[in-house]
This record gives sequence, structure tokens and C-alpha cells, in this order.
Amino acid sequence: MKRMPTLKSVMTPFPYSVDSDASVDEALKFMREHKIRHLPVTKDGELTGIVSDRDIKLMLGPEFAYPKASELKVGDTMIVDAYTVDIATRLDGVLRHMAEQRLGSVLVTRKGKLVGVFTHTDACAVFADWLTSQFPASGDEVA
Repeated sequence: MKRMPTLKSVMTPFPYSVDSDASVDEALKFMREHKIRHLPVTKDGELTGIVSDRDIKLMLGPEFAYPKASELKVGDTMIVDAYTVDIATRLDGVLRHMAEQRLGSVLVTRKGKLVGVFTHTDACAVFADWLTSQFPASGDEVA
């Protein structure tokens, strides 16, 4: 009998994070350097929220001029009540909640500590793998 996957098997483990006192400018540079769009936020090693490139863009406005990214702190931009789930949570419930709430990411914890992040990109990869397993290529595809 097949078992429903949990987040442990599909999340991105050991995610990067940023301190809430870091400048938004630092966070943006870090996100660009590592090609990520969702960044967990910590304070004194404790998980406090998440910031996305979209959150930052909305805060800075269309001209990225005010307030200045170098003067604004990540803690001023982050989402405090981010969707956070335990590593053993079933994937179907998480995907349903993400779709209903239009969420781009989920923070994954074990005993209250950050252990991973699950994004819509991860969800697409999982779905693509499932489709491939259900509908293997037959070789008679038409271009």
C-alpha cells in the first residue's frame, strides 16, 4: 500500500536564513546570489518569520527608492505569521492549504527548529515526478 509523502521527503533541507536585523539590501543581495525567492528570518537563532522577494518589492515600491533598502530592516518587511508545519506533516494537506491561501512557501520545523522550506517550485517538481511515474513516455510522442 502506498503512503502519503510527508514534507521530509520533498522539502529543501537546511535552508538559508537571514537575521531580522539585517538590512533589506543585504537580504536582496543574498537572495540573488543564491537564486532563492523565500528566505526564513531568525532572531537570536529562533525562527521569527519569512521574507520573499515579492514582499521586499512591495515594500520598496515600483522605483525601489523609498524607503531605501539599505535603511530598511528585514524585520520590518517579513511575514511574522508564516505558514509553519512540522516535518512529519502530510504533503496533501500542505499543498491544499498552499493553494487555498495562495502561498508560495512553507517553513518546515522539527521540535520548533527550522529544518527546511517547501516552495511552489518544490511542489511543481513533486507533481512533475508524479506525472512521469503515472504516464511514462511511450516514445510515440508527436512534436
